[in-house]
Amino acid sequence: MPRDPSLNTMIYFESVARHGRVARAAEELHVSASAVSQQIKQLEENLGITLFRREKRQLSLTQEGEQLYMAATSAFTALRDARKSISRQRESHQIIMRASPSFAVRWLGPRLSDFIAKHPTWDFRVDASPDPSNFEREVVDLDLRYGRGNWPGLHCEPIIYDYLMPMCSPAYLYELKQRTCTVDERLAEARLIDSIKTTMQWENWLARHRIQRRSDNSALRFDRSSMAIQQAANGLGVVLDSTTLAQEELAEGSLVPLAPELGAIRFPAYWIVSPARHQSRRLVKVFSEWIKMEAEQHTREVEKYLSRNNIAVNDEESAL
Repeated sequence: MPRDPSLNTMIYFESVARHGRVARAAEELHVSASAVSQQIKQLEENLGITLFRREKRQLSLTQEGEQLYMAATSAFTALRDARKSISRQRESHQIIMRASPSFAVRWLGPRLSDFIAKHPTWDFRVDASPDPSNFEREVVDLDLRYGRGNWPGLHCEPIIYDYLMPMCSPAYLYELKQRTCTVDERLAEARLIDSIKTTMQWENWLARHRIQRRSDNSALRFDRSSMAIQQAANGLGVVLDSTTLAQEELAEGSLVPLAPELGAIRFPAYWIVSPARHQSRRLVKVFSEWIKMEAEQHTREVEKYLSRNNIAVNDEESAL
């Protein structure tokens, strides 16, 4: 029974078939012509067929030889392509992602040094953009997206449950307390700072708490949470926004809860989003595992803060 030819023998055969001459194959393979001839002879004896017609100094393939050559060429092409792909992966570990701007700057940015320290050969490209990726037209591995997770046709996995509550600077809170007696009065009198892309707007939040405001009250509106949070820390008003994005200000005390007794609203806010096929990519897997661990640690820190300040938590469904 014929044995399967060795890979080395097939390399010799493919080279001879491609060049049509033993001498040229020997030159390409850096061996002697006799060594090539011996390999071809052994291959023909093992298979029990003639692979070449020998016409003077030129070789031509028989029908069986042509069939074997086509199979060998296909196999070697696949091997070369795989080698090139592996080589590219070794040379470049690049992950390309898109992230909501405020999240990218305030949450992701300060934590990337930990990931890069663990993976120093990786290259990162982060596009801080509110626009979702078109994965069919753009070269993007994943999105870190803010929203409700309702993006059809994509893998959507929540990584951070956010907590939303009214916050202001200690000086602004003191000023409100000097002028008013109750929480309702404070909110009725305060300058409200709107983050216009947050899941819950002031209008809905005030309606839930049955708080009426005068029509001539001033307000500030920003399309970036980072700007709204910063202006609240500057003492310009009360912002209804993310404790995830305001974690640093809350920790250092430049922002405080306006009214702990009103609680915070919890909802899934930040998601890993990508086509399902991207989830099998090693780079995406490694990064996703890392960011989920960071998110778990972050959540524990936020929950400790809320507990320490006696801030009750309501899930979004019960808050709306």
